[in-house]
Amino acid sequence: MIDFEQAYEKFMQAHIGQRSGERRGRLISRNFHGEKLFLQNVWWVLKGNLDDLHPEFEIMDWRGRSYFADFAWKPPGPISLLIEIKSYSKHVRDLDRDGYCRELNRELFNQAMGFRVISFAYDDVANRPELCLTLLRLYISSNIGNDTNTDLMSLAELEIIRLTFRLARPIRPIDVTRHLHIDHRTAVKHLGVLSVKGWLKPIFGANGKRAIRYKLAKGFAEWK
Repeated sequence: MIDFEQAYEKFMQAHIGQRSGERRGRLISRNFHGEKLFLQNVWWVLKGNLDDLHPEFEIMDWRGRSYFADFAWKPPGPISLLIEIKSYSKHVRDLDRDGYCRELNRELFNQAMGFRVISFAYDDVANRPELCLTLLRLYISSNIGNDTNTDLMSLAELEIIRLTFRLARPIRPIDVTRHLHIDHRTAVKHLGVLSVKGWLKPIFGANGKRAIRYKLAKGFAEWK
């Protein structure tokens, strides 16, 4: 089985071979320390490959000027994801007010153009990659779908878990009924399945026979 270093070298050489001029020069001369660390510590752990990723992905900003995102992930289908690895010094400490405005405007413009934009702090990539992995897995599962997860929830179950996080209290069948616009029986069925999977823990009524509410049995950090 190919290891990360082999896959990374093949990945970079393939993109260098496909480009010319400034686009090629950026791949050859730029220091990709943070970007490589993200691929190794986070993306490779999640996906096990570098398929459909494009380093130094060139797009236009709202002024018609070229901008290079750290990565674009463009799997088959309509989804295009821009990924940025941001250091504190470059993106916060050394950024003036105009630069800060451009940063926010660029991100909003990219969203408007159909890209989904996510950013990771370099310090998290380097020192807390498990947090980045959890957040990325959650994002992909919630918005795109993740074929690396062998116990993938149905969309309804996933939305129920997200609703429970947002409510910050035990969830009731009526909450699910109203939120998903489904009948009571179906809501109870989904809650029961999530209970069996270990995500929710039933809270029984006074007679101890019927679950009337469900509380989260796993914390956010356990989202796998």
